[in-house]
Amino acid sequence: MGAPRWKNIYDLNSDQIEKLEEAEDKMESMEINKSEEILLGLLEEDNNCIPVLNILGHLHGRYLSDFEASIEYYDRVLELEPDNAWARDERRRYRRYVTYD
Repeated sequence: MGAPRWKNIYDLNSDQIEKLEEAEDKMESMEINKSEEILLGLLEEDNNCIPVLNILGHLHGRYLSDFEASIEYYDRVLELEPDNAWARDERRRYRRYVTYD
């Protein structure tokens, strides 16, 4: 395994990094169910893993058009890391598609 494609600021171990990259690869090749399965497994190990929450938000928003779930994942990221610009911007993007009563 090579170095991650991104900076490891969350001190993820090599297994987590490998699984995240596998999930992203599966997502890009439209193996959405497998990608989600990998990500949910990672979330079971650490339910506050910001990279996993961000990718799940992306998966649900972009690939599944489940905007409510996407927003919920990004909300969780922002509870843990209020200054996370990626999550804030993506949540804003998907909120445009959701109507609140």
